[in-house]
Amino acid sequence: MKKFGKKYKAAVEKYDLSKVYSIEEAVKMVKELSYSKFDGSVDISFNLNVNPTLADQLIRGTLTLPHGNGKEKRILVVTNTKQEEAKNAGADFVGGKEMIEKITTQNWFDFDVMVATPEMMAEIGKIGRVLGPKGLMPNPKTGTVTMDIATAVAEIKKGKIAYRVDKFHNLAMPVGKVSFSEEKLVDNLKVVTEAISKARPSSVKGTYILSAAISPTMGPAVKITFPGRS
Repeated sequence: MKKFGKKYKAAVEKYDLSKVYSIEEAVKMVKELSYSKFDGSVDISFNLNVNPTLADQLIRGTLTLPHGNGKEKRILVVTNTKQEEAKNAGADFVGGKEMIEKITTQNWFDFDVMVATPEMMAEIGKIGRVLGPKGLMPNPKTGTVTMDIATAVAEIKKGKIAYRVDKFHNLAMPVGKVSFSEEKLVDNLKVVTEAISKARPSSVKGTYILSAAISPTMGPAVKITFPGRS
């Protein structure tokens, strides 16, 4: 059984756990409930009525938060043809096959996102079993396999994030920092909730979003409701 500390228990006593709050109310509350000494993240989590084993119900995609999520992402671009473009766009690491070898021989993972041009995918595929579990495998569906390297790097730097429902029907992503203003967090959350609402598969019957909540890195979750939730 999970045990909670005194600070968590004290935070829980400040609100009604059974109540569902508007995004605006929840954001204000989460900022007050956070008790970390550092600038913690604010995350949103959904429980969806989908079957991820069915192709049309595997909810996944990317979106760009209007105010970013407060996390600086280190970008590795693997390419033979667009190295100068990648450097000019602000990629943190740029290279070709030697970067793949570095990952393989040195177990090097000092990056958060890998972007690649199509000609490199045959080589990158050889280490897919290593990249996949870490969520680092480039994919055309998330815009990380592309010839437009400059745009891909710029969007990631601005706050583009990838999301995917897991096998337990949960989908979670960071939407900002506790230090963000309420207005910025609300703006980001509205973009996220609209995107997930619109991603509803036509094959889903009944309620699609079973529950949704936001929470700080250290602190309890607050249930939310929003337009389009069904």
